[in-house]
Amino acid sequence: MRLTRKRLCSFLIALYCLFSLYAAYHVFFGRRRQAPAGSPRGLRKGAVAPARERRGREQFTLESEEWNPWEGDEKNEQQYRFKTSLQVLNKSTKGKTDLSVQIWGKAAIGLYLWEHIFEGLLDPSDVTAQWREGKSIVGRTQYSFITGPAVIPGYFSVDVNNVVLILNGREKAKIFYATQWLLYAQNLVQIQKLQHLAVVLLGNEHCNNEWINPFLKRNGGFVELLFIIYDSPWINDVDVFQWPLGVATYRNFPVVEASWSMLHDERPYLCNFLGTIYENSSRQALMNILKKDGNDKLCWVSAREHWQPQETNESLKNYQDALLQSDLTLCPVGVNTECYRIYEACSYGSIPVVEDVMTAGSCGNTSVHHSAPLQLLKSMGAPFIFIKNWKELPAVLEKEKTIILQEKIERRKMLLQWYQHFKAELKMKFSNILESSF
Repeated sequence: MRLTRKRLCSFLIALYCLFSLYAAYHVFFGRRRQAPAGSPRGLRKGAVAPARERRGREQFTLESEEWNPWEGDEKNEQQYRFKTSLQVLNKSTKGKTDLSVQIWGKAAIGLYLWEHIFEGLLDPSDVTAQWREGKSIVGRTQYSFITGPAVIPGYFSVDVNNVVLILNGREKAKIFYATQWLLYAQNLVQIQKLQHLAVVLLGNEHCNNEWINPFLKRNGGFVELLFIIYDSPWINDVDVFQWPLGVATYRNFPVVEASWSMLHDERPYLCNFLGTIYENSSRQALMNILKKDGNDKLCWVSAREHWQPQETNESLKNYQDALLQSDLTLCPVGVNTECYRIYEACSYGSIPVVEDVMTAGSCGNTSVHHSAPLQLLKSMGAPFIFIKNWKELPAVLEKEKTIILQEKIERRKMLLQWYQHFKAELKMKFSNILESSF
């Protein structure tokens, strides 16, 4: 019996020793084996576990943090700094409230401003919709834009203090319509529903815009700022500014996104001209010069005798294809030197060849610039080919034939980048002027 008890005690003692050794092993050796995977010492040596890399930078930071006895104090200090920075920011912006401006687009040039310069969207996207609207933020100003046949004086709610009114004053019928809008806005100012008003005006191509003079604030009216298209002699960069004609949005010319092929593909045509030929005009001289040297066979040329205000889907596609497939776009003067074709060519990376002559009328010789035309484009460094007479064209085309594709690619990039910068600069300038005045 004693022997049995003795054996049992020995067994229990041996079992206790084994358990003690097992526990000691895990206490003293188990943690050390895990340490290299999670210790900061291992991280400093560059030993980063693949699993951590997969979990991302944030998870990696959390797992690799070393225990810090002052961690609580540091977090409190960080929170204090954050609160302090917020207080400083609030003090610096105190009194600066965001400006809200609504744009009433009652001329097709409004779509160029909104969709091409502001890069804004309209809802609905259907161009035939009765009411379209959009919103955009530029700098500290929030803009809303409304347009369409349903935007009628007195038939929509006016809940803004600042308005930009976009009007067409090119001809007599349009002036009558524009005047009705100005009288409506004048009434809103008088009853204090509006505080500030600016006008973007598609002016007369001869720069005869006297009809709007009485509405200008400097003449006792209420229009504080006037952005006017064409080289008006009124432009002073104080309260009258030049605005670009842009693309023919009334013909549904789209916002064009640059593509790889637009930049890099060989273009089959040396130049293009699709337009109306007026009798005894420089356009007629242009056609004669093209035919004389046989360059009309190297260019996409399609002439018509009568101007057409609207495009068919087929004619619009043909025009866009001509721009896309031509290295140069010929831009003869019409009633005014500035034409939609200039901006449309820029959209497709086709270099405008511009007839740089002043047309008949009252344009030019502003208080800011004394050599017109196209002062806005020239002042912003437009990379165009300017010629004074179409007799210079053959030499231009001969030089064009010697330019290799890589040089043309670089030139297209430069034109597209310039045009993008041109629109961005106009957007910021427009918004800065409104913020300063309103």
